[in-house]
Amino acid sequence: MIFYGKDGDLTGPDREHAEVSMLALHLLQSALVHINTLLLQAVLEVPEFHDSIGENERRALTPLFWSHVNPYGRFRLNMDTHLDLSGTGTDGVESVL
Repeated sequence: MIFYGKDGDLTGPDREHAEVSMLALHLLQSALVHINTLLLQAVLEVPEFHDSIGENERRALTPLFWSHVNPYGRFRLNMDTHLDLSGTGTDGVESVL
């Protein structure tokens, strides 16, 4: 679960506020899993990565990682840029990693 502050407890004046917070949290988690899945796919499309991973490692892959997420501080979004997840761009997978 991704929820920080107050020991991860939902806070607010009423049940509706807590419900909205939980729904926003679910949306955030789903978006994170989607981006992680795209990142894994982009990396596995590169032959040297794809060929070096064995069957056991492949079964252990999961999009449920969040070590690249900064849960604290400010996030400045530039809506004019995006990750190149196609693997065909000039910077390819290197821009994702």
